[in-house]
Amino acid sequence: MFTNPIDVKTYALAGLATVTITSERTKAHYTYRITQAKDDAGKKKDIWFVGLLSGPDNETDYAYLGIINGEFKTTARSRYKEDSIPVRAFRWLWRHIDAGQMPPKTEVRHEGHCGRCGRKLTVPSSVDAGIGPECVKMMGG
Repeated sequence: MFTNPIDVKTYALAGLATVTITSERTKAHYTYRITQAKDDAGKKKDIWFVGLLSGPDNETDYAYLGIINGEFKTTARSRYKEDSIPVRAFRWLWRHIDAGQMPPKTEVRHEGHCGRCGRKLTVPSSVDAGIGPECVKMMGG
C-alpha cells in the first residue's frame, strides 16, 4: 500500500500502472489501469490513458475512462459519464496526488508489478515504491 503521494504519482505515470483505491469509510474499491500514449513511431507522449476494471478478467476487462494530460479529464470516447462514481473517484484521487497529498481515508495500492515494465517486484523498497530498481535508473531516479 502506498503511503507517499510522490510514489503514487511516479508509479501511475511510469507507463504501465494498475492502481486500486479503496474507501476506508465505504470499503468500495476501484481498479484503474494507466498507460502512457505513444505516437506512430512508438515515442512516448505526455498523455496517459485511464481505464476502469469493469469485468472479471483483470488483464483485459478495462473500459476507457479518460486521460491524464496535466489533469485528469474525460473525453468524448469515455465509457463513463462525468458524474459517475468511478470518474469522480479517480478525479478525487488525482487531484490529491497531483497536489502532493495522499487522499484522506483512502487506501492506494499497486498490483505488485513494476509500473514501468510490468515485472513482478521482489525487493522491499521496490515493492513499496511500485517501480523496480532498473526502471528507477531508466526513469532518472
